[in-house]
Amino acid sequence: MAKRSTDLRFQPSGGSRAAQIPVGKKQKCSIERLANDGRGLAFVEGRSWFIAGALPGEEVEARVLGTHSKIVEARAERILTASPLRRAEPCAHAKRCGGCSLQHLPHAEQLALKQQLLAEQLSRAGVQPQVWAAPLVGPELAYRRRARIAVRWDVKAKQLEVGFRAAGSQEIVAIADCPVLVASLQPIMRGLAPLLRSLQKPQAVGHVELFSGSACALLVRHTAPLPDADLARLQAFCAEHAAQLWLHGGLPGEDLPQPFEAGQRLGYRLEGWDLQLQYWPGDFIQVNAPVNEAMVAQALDWLAPQADERVLDLFCGLGNFALPLARQAREVLAVEGVAAMVERAAGNATANGLDNLQVLQADLSTPLLGAAWTAPGFSAVLLDPPRDGAWAVVRQLGALGAQRVLYVSCNPATLARDAAELLKQGYRLKRAGILDMFPQTSHVEAMLLFEID
Repeated sequence: MAKRSTDLRFQPSGGSRAAQIPVGKKQKCSIERLANDGRGLAFVEGRSWFIAGALPGEEVEARVLGTHSKIVEARAERILTASPLRRAEPCAHAKRCGGCSLQHLPHAEQLALKQQLLAEQLSRAGVQPQVWAAPLVGPELAYRRRARIAVRWDVKAKQLEVGFRAAGSQEIVAIADCPVLVASLQPIMRGLAPLLRSLQKPQAVGHVELFSGSACALLVRHTAPLPDADLARLQAFCAEHAAQLWLHGGLPGEDLPQPFEAGQRLGYRLEGWDLQLQYWPGDFIQVNAPVNEAMVAQALDWLAPQADERVLDLFCGLGNFALPLARQAREVLAVEGVAAMVERAAGNATANGLDNLQVLQADLSTPLLGAAWTAPGFSAVLLDPPRDGAWAVVRQLGALGAQRVLYVSCNPATLARDAAELLKQGYRLKRAGILDMFPQTSHVEAMLLFEID
């Protein structure tokens, strides 16, 4: 019997498989339009190229960051033919840093892109507002009051890397000046890398966070106990910059960051309502203070809670909306799924003397109906869910009897899905608009008002 060959080559039934494009390969591309996330979109040999830093009408040389099937992730390395819209980035690190993706696009064009994205998502879901509101905007730079700084110990170089993650990689870009940070954090940012590298045990530092509000703060997360000398250096640095020092060791039983000095508090004010909200590092807060206050004002203006009404605030967090609502409504019920945030919101209500605000914990990923607290009904509902949206809640909102629903979202896709469901329940979309919470990035926040005709 003849020996059977063992070097047969089989071809997939769908035809020949396209060769993968190696990471690092450079390719000339003509940009046709912007994708939803603000990257330039080009088509080369049957593949869709999503190119960071490119604008429509441009000819660029792009470097491949990764591929998946017929999708190529890339970054513009050289602009061969520039768009007339292109501007010089305000930050010298914009081409490498992964924090800001749209600095090469004028702010007005950034807003137009975000409004277009929201409109497209709503349209695909069959939703159209009666009125488009003007974008809610604030400063395009120096707005960020919270930032997470990446830290990594380079074993070979025996040096601590400090900065922000590079776009499309785990590389850390050393940055001393970040133009999107608020002014009060700039001196801390400039001195941070020298401080951390001066520690006796820098390899114990996991990452660092900066905060600005009623006080500035430096949070150091560490993977091993820090020597007394290092704690003294950190304390002296914070004293020099009038900042609080918080530590988080990640040790058993230490689930929350702890203030280095007893009695330290972090917080921010909502001036329009004479409110002070306290929080701990790790709690969710909106990073853009001016837009946050304008967002709360617009939400209350659109929802128009009356002095005799009962209002429901879902996904209430610290009480960012619930406390101002309680200044105007007869009664506010605020609901949150995270126990720590329920405690924080209740404490904020008490500290601000709001006895008409009740805060309770409930799993908002499950249906609402059947819960005792839904029985009396509500005149109006405000919800500000995470990126996954509020599908379980939205499917039953109509049964609560609310005539008005205000939805704040950080994800236009899930917002559009939930909006279509509200329309099925008899609501009409009266107003819609974007909130420019994150200038220089492609993140889109939006606000929608629904009413029963």
